[in-house]
Amino acid sequence: MQTLRDLPALRASILALRRDGKSVALVPTMGALHDGHMALVEEGRRRAKHVVVSIFVNPRQFGPNEDLDAYPRREATDAHMLQEAGVDILWAPTVDVMYPAGFSTNISLSGVTEGLDGAARPGHFDGVATVVTKLFNQVQPDVALFGEKDYQQLTVIRQMVIDLNLPVEIVGLPTQRAEDGLALSSRNTYLTEEERKQALALPRALGEAKRQMEKGASVDSALAKAIAMLANHGFDPIDYVTLCDAATLEPMTVLDRPARLLGAAKMGGTRLIDNIAVDPA
Repeated sequence: MQTLRDLPALRASILALRRDGKSVALVPTMGALHDGHMALVEEGRRRAKHVVVSIFVNPRQFGPNEDLDAYPRREATDAHMLQEAGVDILWAPTVDVMYPAGFSTNISLSGVTEGLDGAARPGHFDGVATVVTKLFNQVQPDVALFGEKDYQQLTVIRQMVIDLNLPVEIVGLPTQRAEDGLALSSRNTYLTEEERKQALALPRALGEAKRQMEKGASVDSALAKAIAMLANHGFDPIDYVTLCDAATLEPMTVLDRPARLLGAAKMGGTRLIDNIAVDPA
């Protein structure tokens, strides 16, 4: 596996990988890799001849009071995991490479970015869209893989690819979970032992709300019970627990089409997100 940090070297290596028409998959990450990331790598190997993984903690998607400085960084451990998984290139650029002096371009979407995390974290999805566009231009993958845990992010990227006519297939993989049901996340390392136990209320509250809705309970009542369950287990603040159209992320008050139930809340100092599919009867 090559670990590359400058763009000319990356482009030369990608050109070499593509000889004889071979395909390339990209798995964009911010590092601190876990089994969820490795599932994306495995799927990338099924879909393409070569796999490139990027590790870049993107400052443009963090707000002024968020955890940019504290975000876990462990490149040596991550590189070993990727080497063992058969990754061809680890693309690990510096901030100066990604955003050189004078950088002034911003990719901004409307619609799918306006609620949920777009409302709770202003500017977040501009940062995501900008860095992902740059990664696509740098690596020029045939396919790029993302986890459904960040469901709004996945929806934003799919819309961006459509709008900008980008020649890359976007694949979303189901959320990978620990044995007890908590969605895998690099930020789970922030949780204390007790907070980790209490955090299980998030997937459980969403699961119970899903069951109620699919049995015919009103959306409002199911959401209210889920929010109360989170509050009772120490989540504070609760940014949202919302049912949305699975494709457009428009809020829904009646379960009459495929939907996604999404939640975001803080346990101690750690902001957790999760989501599950909800289908009408």
